[in-house]
Amino acid sequence: MFKLNDVVPWGRSLDEYQRMFALTGADLCRRTLGCADGPASFNAEATAVGCSIVSCDPLYRFRGDEIRNRIDQTFLTVMEQTRKNADEFVWTSDLPDVEALGQRRMSTMMTFLNDYDAGKASDRYVDAELPHLPFADNSFEIAVCSHFLFLYSEHLSEGFHVESILELCRVSQEVRIFPLLKLGGLPSQHLPAVTNQLRETGLNFEIKKVDYEFQRGGNEMMHVWH
Repeated sequence: MFKLNDVVPWGRSLDEYQRMFALTGADLCRRTLGCADGPASFNAEATAVGCSIVSCDPLYRFRGDEIRNRIDQTFLTVMEQTRKNADEFVWTSDLPDVEALGQRRMSTMMTFLNDYDAGKASDRYVDAELPHLPFADNSFEIAVCSHFLFLYSEHLSEGFHVESILELCRVSQEVRIFPLLKLGGLPSQHLPAVTNQLRETGLNFEIKKVDYEFQRGGNEMMHVWH
């Protein structure tokens, strides 16, 4: 089973964000928060085509060269775990093997690093972390959280998940979270507590299938709105 000792920097692209979160062209015109984006190229690519994106992550308290060192330190660990557990993932002609995955992820993270200094200067990359964000109520129209909540269910408690999702709902009118599986490909044990809390709080939510599946069975996102 795929295991990691800690949260690791591992970036994904604008195309992947669009598929993971079923983001339409209209969605991308909205003021968007990418929470726990890490070294994703989502912000860099979306900004380049005129979107309004703010990314937040505690990774952004570090300089670009420090982030690059962290990527280099963890890259081989993630690749080794992926190779050992390759049957947990869906391989396609577009992404046929572990080596192709490594090349894609590194290219994506380099796009992020090339944009990082400019993004920090323009407040597009904000040093912040769940469950407490430094943004006013309803600062964003949509917030997305990729490969953090639910994925790291063995590292982050049920209470952390509930508090974090309510915090995302405080700062944004709409929230989308992907995936709903934890590391190892099993459903997160925190889903029942989260959905119960959303019901009690009076928030609307749905579990929605999306056109993206890399973790085998991981093709659903949680969509929450006021």
